[in-house]
Amino acid sequence: MRAVDIIQKKRDKEILTKEEINFLLEEYLEGNTPDYQMSSFLMAVYFNGMTTEELKYFTEKMIYSGDTIDFPGTHKFLVDKHSTGGVGDKTTIALAPIFGALGMGTAKLSGKGLGHTGGTIDKFESIEGFKFSRTKEELIKLVNETGTGIMGYSDKIVPLDKKLYSLRDVTATVPSIPLIASSIMGKKLAVHADAIILDVKVGSGAFMKNIDEARELAETMYELGKAFDRNIVCFLTNMDQPLGEAVGNSLEMIEAIETLKGNGPEDFTDLIYTLASQALVMKGDTADLESGKQKVRKVIENGQALDMLRKFIKGSGGNPSVCDDYSLLPKAKEKDVFRATKDGYIEHLNAELIGRAAMMLGAGRATKDDIIDHSVGIIMCSKVGDKLEKGAAILEIFHNGNLRDEVLETLAEAVVISEEKIDKQEIILEIIGG
Repeated sequence: MRAVDIIQKKRDKEILTKEEINFLLEEYLEGNTPDYQMSSFLMAVYFNGMTTEELKYFTEKMIYSGDTIDFPGTHKFLVDKHSTGGVGDKTTIALAPIFGALGMGTAKLSGKGLGHTGGTIDKFESIEGFKFSRTKEELIKLVNETGTGIMGYSDKIVPLDKKLYSLRDVTATVPSIPLIASSIMGKKLAVHADAIILDVKVGSGAFMKNIDEARELAETMYELGKAFDRNIVCFLTNMDQPLGEAVGNSLEMIEAIETLKGNGPEDFTDLIYTLASQALVMKGDTADLESGKQKVRKVIENGQALDMLRKFIKGSGGNPSVCDDYSLLPKAKEKDVFRATKDGYIEHLNAELIGRAAMMLGAGRATKDDIIDHSVGIIMCSKVGDKLEKGAAILEIFHNGNLRDEVLETLAEAVVISEEKIDKQEIILEIIGG
């Protein structure tokens, strides 16, 4: 068996066998297949795709290229909710404690933010003293006590994915749907979960800019999950404007806490209730989303969900009093207001540009080695569809004296005001497999 023959088969749109895929990936991992041959294979996949069976074999090899993780000491129904990334996406902070209050749990790997999208780890680390679990034993203890267990990604999990992604990044093959699906699902399937909920973002602030591509990715990941006999559902959700109102680490922590108090923005609250209800349906506790939402509402109103967040913060070395005293979180020294230049309706709040502006303030990283400022960020005073008068506040900008013209110019480009009435945007666009 030779790598060149396998590349030729994929080039000619023939279906590869499990043995051929295993051979190619094993040889590449061991350094026997050079980058130029693997680059040719990735380009062939980019143009010709993969069948579900091919993708299963490809992903299976990715999974077992490193460690797999299970949680034998847990006694909870474990849900892994994964988002493809967006601006203002603080979903895990609010959702995980709700899972805990409903008798479920989440044990997952999360990452730091890069570029205009924020990372769950960064948001929690805005709490002084907070440290994520460093061992599986610590994670299991927290899951059993609070319903929430989060660790950072390890180089030992799916190392083949890291090697392939570096090559995809320099060969223009990152946008390949099968390769994206395998990269995401390889990491999901390497970690045990009783249910997987995928939140595929769509719009200006997402990796997938249009709904057709996002739907194709979601359907591919769904079919891949089913091929591994996993309990999986995929959501397509709106990321054409930022999620909720807050963008920036400590600001997003506050918004997530307020949501657990029943005071969250409408779009973010709707997403949280729906995802939590979907988990209840997948567990078998409720028959449909509406009855699930009643259970979610109950643990919000009686304070059980917020108590779970307090316990998780305390168990992670942080001060749980941040849930009641926001002055314990980093706070920017200055605030400026971005105002409407004319009467009208907000037609667009470009999520990518707003995320980029927040990054310029220090809320995000341009490179993985950048140090972020947890205190800075942007608050949306208005959302798409809102009616404004000239001079009304659209955005509040929290900064530490570094409000450059470039930030204001980026925000001016992000905000579009129309004279025509604009409909408000739905947060959940489609559900695949629910």
